[in-house]
Amino acid sequence: MTWFVVDGMDGSGKSTIAEMIRCRLEAEDRKVLVITHPNRNTPFGRAAEKYLLLESKGAVLISTILYVLDVLNSLRFKRLHGSDYDDIVFVRYSLAAAYMPERLFVKAFRLIEMVLPEPDIRNIVDTDPKIALDRIVSRGEQLEVFETPRRLERTRRRMLMLADSWTKVDNSGSEDESRERVHEILNGIQR
Repeated sequence: MTWFVVDGMDGSGKSTIAEMIRCRLEAEDRKVLVITHPNRNTPFGRAAEKYLLLESKGAVLISTILYVLDVLNSLRFKRLHGSDYDDIVFVRYSLAAAYMPERLFVKAFRLIEMVLPEPDIRNIVDTDPKIALDRIVSRGEQLEVFETPRRLERTRRRMLMLADSWTKVDNSGSEDESRERVHEILNGIQR
């Protein structure tokens, strides 16, 4: 089994890239599971999403705790049922540490990297923050606390710094360009 992580800031196109990965792998007759965080299919994920809509330090702290529990739940599922799949894709994982306060985000990321299992393939989806915000607004959903121009720019900068050794997928261009990059990445993987 190959474990992929597709991470990046809000509106970067993580789910789109994960779907491209899923489609390509399934075209190769592989059984693929995609788990998106926060996971709307779990109580932790649903609760985390609700707290992300609130503008307070307490709500951010609670959403962070719920997010961690949601990811741990997915890791548990992967451990118990991973052998049922050829590939598992997590949408969001350790780069969520970039949303933490300035003095904590690097330490939190290092702790996550030490404690949680390391995926086989780590991809960061990068997008211009203006494009990301336009995508977020076009969904017509209530904006989350981190979905402002200033916060998206800060999060992007932090994520790129944390993920300097990750495989980068630029998702600011056309869907065809992104799909070509995904195929390039998948063609270079020994499975």
